[in-house]
Amino acid sequence: MSTQQPVIIAGAGPSGCVLALSLAKQGIPVCLLEKCDRLPIDLRASTFHPPSLEMIADLGDGIIEKMLARGLRADRYQYRDRSTGEVATFDMSRIADETRFPFRLQLEQYELTRFVCEALQDYSCAQVRFGCELVDYAQDADGVTAVVRSADGEEQLRGSYLVGAEGARSVVRKKSGIGFMGFTYDEKFLVVSTSFPFEQVFEDFSWVNYVSDPEEWCVILRTDKLWRVLVPVFPASAEEEAYYLSDEFVQSRLKRLHHRADDYDIHHRSIYAVNQRVAETYYQGRALLVGDACHINNPLGGMGMNGGLHDAFNVADKLCQVLLDGVDAEAAFALYDRQRRGLAVQFVQRHTIENKKLMEARDPDLQRKRQQMLMEAAADPERAHAFLLERSMINCVRESLAVQ
Repeated sequence: MSTQQPVIIAGAGPSGCVLALSLAKQGIPVCLLEKCDRLPIDLRASTFHPPSLEMIADLGDGIIEKMLARGLRADRYQYRDRSTGEVATFDMSRIADETRFPFRLQLEQYELTRFVCEALQDYSCAQVRFGCELVDYAQDADGVTAVVRSADGEEQLRGSYLVGAEGARSVVRKKSGIGFMGFTYDEKFLVVSTSFPFEQVFEDFSWVNYVSDPEEWCVILRTDKLWRVLVPVFPASAEEEAYYLSDEFVQSRLKRLHHRADDYDIHHRSIYAVNQRVAETYYQGRALLVGDACHINNPLGGMGMNGGLHDAFNVADKLCQVLLDGVDAEAAFALYDRQRRGLAVQFVQRHTIENKKLMEARDPDLQRKRQQMLMEAAADPERAHAFLLERSMINCVRESLAVQ
């Protein structure tokens, strides 16, 4: 099959970018579309799990070296009970026999997209178009026609396949009529970043901390640049949401973690809705979905972006088989759907839902039992090893690739 028509990829987030580079490295023409005028720089995912780091390392072009030089290595993480002060610490060196990267790399996702877009400049078969938004598409037996909008107006692009990597409001998914099954949580998440050195005021504080509390659970983690704090909020109106974003409320939440006379410096603040949804299929003919376009979940455990990266590397392999080796497209994409969609339902959705239920438990007895279970698991080498293989997504990637 001719590869002269490019694979069109809508969305220059992590999954879209690594997919574009994976294909370009095999000589497959790609056209990466991004509706923003430049790569977005905002508070999104910031945790890279070991399997993702391995895939990025195998991608080459010096990207993993840049990430490791810029990012923060979290070689342990903690589950803390704020009411009792008990801490369960999981040391990731316990899985050094299972991965080249026995740590979570804390790095803003936009650093990865920037590194990849820089690398794409060296590939003549790769085109990156900023300020160019996919608004519609049609497909036929020979390819796809994408309708895109830019400052110059609308135009049509012809491609061999179209991949929707443009997030939860994916045009590709909606125009394909693919359902997005699941639910939205009642509460939203407030995320605040500050440069205050929490590691200096809390004893033995790791870079990633899940803090349970019957009154208000939270997540406190360090990115490569700042500390990030996540707390649940329940805005019932635009006015209430504005209050939750106010200095008064934000300072009260941070001072509840650690009281100080001076205000905390705030670098970013945002509120976002939290969903658990999976697309009813990951492909339809010549249109495919990756990342948030086909699955979204709450961020507890850092599995959303990582799952999207795993989608991208998987579908890149399938597209290479189809375009370079003549493998039947329907068979290849059906296998992609079995490997990735089933995993999203059985593993990522289940674990993120369970993580949230454990964090928000208000029953003191249930919370005490949860903390005891985590502390016992962290202290037992075999149980800690098994726990880390599960939560670092090593098991789920292996299980995904075993599906035929």
